[in-house]
Amino acid sequence: MLQLHHYPSTASMAPHILLEELEVPYELVLVDRTKNAHKSPEYLKLNPNGLIPVLVDGDLVLYESAAICLHLCDTHPQAGLAPALGTPERAHFYKWLVWLTNTLQATLIVYFYPERWASTPGAVAEVKQAAEAKVGTLIDQLDAELARHGQPWLLGERYTAVDAYALMLCRWTRHFKRPARALPHLAPYLQRGLARPAIQRVFEQQALPQPWV
Repeated sequence: MLQLHHYPSTASMAPHILLEELEVPYELVLVDRTKNAHKSPEYLKLNPNGLIPVLVDGDLVLYESAAICLHLCDTHPQAGLAPALGTPERAHFYKWLVWLTNTLQATLIVYFYPERWASTPGAVAEVKQAAEAKVGTLIDQLDAELARHGQPWLLGERYTAVDAYALMLCRWTRHFKRPARALPHLAPYLQRGLARPAIQRVFEQQALPQPWV
């Protein structure tokens, strides 16, 4: 059985959503960050970076959220959570997934952990402020893409794994001065995501308080 090592409201959310969308048997294994379980010797054997999540699929141990999402799409092609291989749609799927993890998520990490890039209180505050401003330009880009094609999901008419990933990251802006939910096209997009039963189950399983985004 698939095992997802997770902690609520972290980067494990997107793989968790995909597992619920797939409706396959899986086990959630809590990695209690409040007790530094992600830095324990046992967990570091799964992910030497000490980060969440990890997916265990038989003998395969896989970390990095985007890689886990790709693996789940590839091993369950019948679910249609990614466009067909070799198509232009698949190329755009790769583009957006890599952009989400390598650009938007990376900038959000700077916002949440500015002390990794600065040492004095004033510099930490400046880094955090600059990261929030940069995130603002990136969610504008997402909003503009939805406005450009006028379709319900990021790639068009069909819901894919990139929508689960985008919802996870947009949720991380919920306490920003200008959160993703404040943008004209992202707001209904996020509500469409929240209306999906799989996403509702994930938020309930993780016992996340309202509002969800």
